[in-house]
Amino acid sequence: MNEPPQLSVTTTDPTPPYEQVRRQLAALIGSGALPPDERLPPLRQLAGDLGLAVGTVARAYRELEAAGLVVSRRGGGTRVAGPPARPAATADDEPVLRAAEEYVWRARAAGADRGSIVAALHRVLDATP
Repeated sequence: MNEPPQLSVTTTDPTPPYEQVRRQLAALIGSGALPPDERLPPLRQLAGDLGLAVGTVARAYRELEAAGLVVSRRGGGTRVAGPPARPAATADDEPVLRAAEEYVWRARAAGADRGSIVAALHRVLDATP
């Protein structure tokens, strides 16, 4: 990792600390500030830096992994996931698939689940002539 991400946890915020960490990391991933294959700080290091229990940071990392934003490997640390492999597309489909991938990637980084992503897409399609 070039520079550690600048994260902070506010004890006066009613949002649980693990969720504050998850949201901040997801935003950094979604914005590209943490690019694919970038290694996140080790759990113990980040927990120490933020004054949190290791289990709190571990929960944030697990939730990011469940959303497909990071990949954890024993001995390899936790790294930002790249966009998932997709089926081959025709030349006509390529721009649409690229746009859809970016939409899904950013929505997941914002914390949206599959149902929310699909529902938002349906709302936009229904509102567009």
